[in-house]
Amino acid sequence: MFTAGAVMTAESLESQTYLPDEREQLATVASFLEAHHSKTGELPERRYLLVGADEHEQIELPESLHNVLVQAVAALTAGKAITLSPTMPMMTTQQAADLLGVSRPTVIRLIDAGELDCDRIGSRRKIPLRSLLAYRELRRQRQYQAIADTSVDVSEDEDPAVVAERLKRIRKQRAEERRRAAEL
Repeated sequence: MFTAGAVMTAESLESQTYLPDEREQLATVASFLEAHHSKTGELPERRYLLVGADEHEQIELPESLHNVLVQAVAALTAGKAITLSPTMPMMTTQQAADLLGVSRPTVIRLIDAGELDCDRIGSRRKIPLRSLLAYRELRRQRQYQAIADTSVDVSEDEDPAVVAERLKRIRKQRAEERRRAAEL
């Protein structure tokens, strides 16, 4: 963790894991963050500041850094450890595969199908991290929708064969929708 006067080193760019401690202080920060987010009414544009020890020592933080702080405090307050792992904004196909939890050939197929953006540098493919994260979220939403679409309410007195047939029709319909979407 950086302290006043800390210098950026190569070590500070490596993955770091922080364990929950000082729960009282975390509760105070969590309370402040919760109150900040629950305010209503006409407010000026939100600004996030990092305040130093001296009275006029402050610097404005980007919203993305504020969001990191909110998520870190929530996890630590829940008793979880957090790991910050700096990542390059451009990833190799293997790094992309690791992030998505798929094989490298699958990532290449996604690139060839136009589902993932990539930049070619010589014979190598580099995938923007933003594109990967957007694709991962889209995939997650598709999975949730598929679960919702293929779920049925079953009562105790229904015949299992009838329920199985209904699920079979739903799966066929979803497969047909995917085929039509792939053709577009």
